[in-house]
Amino acid sequence: MATSRMADQVGRVLGGRYRLVAAIGRGGSANVLLAEDVTLRRRVAVKVLHPGLAEDKVFLRRFRAEAQQAAALNHPNIMRVYDWGESEDGPYLVLELLEGGSLRDLLDQGHRLSPSQALRVGLEVARGLDYAHRKGLVHRDIKPANLLFDDEGRLAIADFGIARALAEAAWTEPAGAMLGTARYASPEQAQGSTLDGKTDVYALALVLVEAVTGQVPFAGDTAISTLMARVDAPLDVPPELGALAPIVDRAAAPDPKARMDARRLGKALERAAEVLPHPAPIPLVQKEPAAGSWDQNEDGEKETDPGSRTGAAVASRPTDLTESLTRPVPYDVEADPVLVPGTEVVPEGPAKKRRRIGPVWVAAVLLGILLVAGASYAIARSRIPTRPVPALRGNSLDQARAIASQSKLKVKVGAERFDEAVPAGVVIDQDPALGKLREGETLEVVLSKGPPPRAVPDLAGLDQRSAEDRLAQSGFAPKVARQFSEDQRSGAVLDWSPKGEQPKGAEIAVTVSGGPAPRKVPDVSGRTYEDAVKALASVGLKAARTEAFSDTVAVAKVIGSRPSSGSEAARDSSVAVVVSKGPDVVPVPNLVGKAVPEAQAVLGQAGLTVVNVYGPLNKPVFTTDPAAGVSVKRGAGVSLYTK
Repeated sequence: MATSRMADQVGRVLGGRYRLVAAIGRGGSANVLLAEDVTLRRRVAVKVLHPGLAEDKVFLRRFRAEAQQAAALNHPNIMRVYDWGESEDGPYLVLELLEGGSLRDLLDQGHRLSPSQALRVGLEVARGLDYAHRKGLVHRDIKPANLLFDDEGRLAIADFGIARALAEAAWTEPAGAMLGTARYASPEQAQGSTLDGKTDVYALALVLVEAVTGQVPFAGDTAISTLMARVDAPLDVPPELGALAPIVDRAAAPDPKARMDARRLGKALERAAEVLPHPAPIPLVQKEPAAGSWDQNEDGEKETDPGSRTGAAVASRPTDLTESLTRPVPYDVEADPVLVPGTEVVPEGPAKKRRRIGPVWVAAVLLGILLVAGASYAIARSRIPTRPVPALRGNSLDQARAIASQSKLKVKVGAERFDEAVPAGVVIDQDPALGKLREGETLEVVLSKGPPPRAVPDLAGLDQRSAEDRLAQSGFAPKVARQFSEDQRSGAVLDWSPKGEQPKGAEIAVTVSGGPAPRKVPDVSGRTYEDAVKALASVGLKAARTEAFSDTVAVAKVIGSRPSSGSEAARDSSVAVVVSKGPDVVPVPNLVGKAVPEAQAVLGQAGLTVVNVYGPLNKPVFTTDPAAGVSVKRGAGVSLYTK
């Protein structure tokens, strides 16, 4: 999609929900735009894939499946996928907006990480990868451009599922994008082997080397030379990595069997953290949208601040990456004693004469007590610190409570409601959303119940491929099982379950015809051909007659079949029935008076051979053994007698 095409999209609303606000970035296979979720009133990133992919049915099926799996991932070091869909400009993903730039942005500005900083990056990536790998997902495209930071320094892995879907697409990425990805490919990727999570570990090892040294190992001038350079080649770890060197060496082992997985990598980095110095803050590269920057006031009205938005300008600020991993130390607040003006301490002394106090005086005293108590409460409350209301949307209830507890605030669930884009159990609204609260006060949240139930489509009369496509378009996950059917063609849908309304993403079991069950060929040997025809017809097979000589089976009796008895054959297929013609015999020809060479030729034409010649070889034959006219097996020997 050209830059002008990206600009044309600004202002459009995708899926009736996501208003495109500004272009953020453009890549070989997709463009990223800033968008406003008009339902949840939050900023999101929308990744619109190349329009050429919209016509690729193989890609779309893989894209839907991978997007659904990626949306189920819930880990702080993996970019959240909120929603996905398809528009006239191509498939799109709705993603968590991370505004701290990428590791690629950081390196392109000339920054290099210390070993301690690289350890922090590697540890967060390893934790995210370990979580995804245990869910059965492999990223396949770990590189600095896919490692993003939020504005507080939290790192998240982007593009889970996209690489695999693109790998199966007919559309081809530009050569530059392919070369960039090839730099971090594993040896098994270069060889086209089966991939597992260790291919992501290898890519992360190369990323860490580049982050510290600025150089990508094994980089060549072309994608092919770059890929081939790493096959069977150990990584020469630069000394600049210090204590990380032996860990990176094991993470980049060319043989996957010798390479550590993401969990072992994370454990190794945790141990290395004990000997490395505390990392300095990582300078984040915050990217602003290219056009149409926006914000919202408390009334939700759109407003623009020209002084704080600079179009395509890039702002950098140092941010401590470890802040988000360190919980603030709790502290207690003690109120000082309160002295209310106009009161005094009365010393004990002799009792004075009591005077009768009227109702007016009693009321006045009570009012004074209430005023003093109220003033004391107000003064004490004013000394309780206030905290900014944290943003809890997009977090699970446990995560929301953990975030709120860092500000000494409480969380309670006010309601639950269906949401098309947000998984069940995730916060979709909060009260208050902005402002400040005093420590100990409570935030009320609304939790998503997930997408509302939707009708499972009618699959009657469809074949397997059409049924899978229809279920995927309706937001369901088909699970196909085959079952033999005598009256339905192979691939036809026989049944599906459950029916009615089901949650988005529910698994729908689809039973598909495997065609008629295979038939077991009966034993027809020793029967007549007519009996064999009937036996085969009784199980749905046809007979095809062939004949052969047999020394053991009588003439017109069946020798056997092809396929042989006990084998399986498709219903209505033909089985060759071999009928005996009896022994293969020929009569000995009359050779009297013939010269030996001529006699030998005549015997050969009859299928017989000369075994002995008794008498002179230059004399004619006067008799044979066996005698002329005797029937013998084809290939038998005949003795010649000459004189």
